[in-house]
Amino acid sequence: MGRLDFLYRMDLPHRAVSVYIYLYDRANKNGECWPAIPTIAKELKLSQSTVRRALQDLRKAGLLTTEQRYREKGGKSSLLYKITGN
Repeated sequence: MGRLDFLYRMDLPHRAVSVYIYLYDRANKNGECWPAIPTIAKELKLSQSTVRRALQDLRKAGLLTTEQRYREKGGKSSLLYKITGN
């Protein structure tokens, strides 16, 4: 059995599976990564709105949490993605 077999058995749209695998592949040892939505969309050849829907699917399934990060002067930075499921 592979490490992601649980993912293929879940009732998730293909967009969510693709985005989960993308984030899983880029996560550090703590399960965290922070790619920008436009970067995810470009590399997966999906629209940004499709990536946002996939992230919502993953949060709803309990496989992912997101946290808004901020710059020192208060401006928004990228989201922190934390892989929580498996």
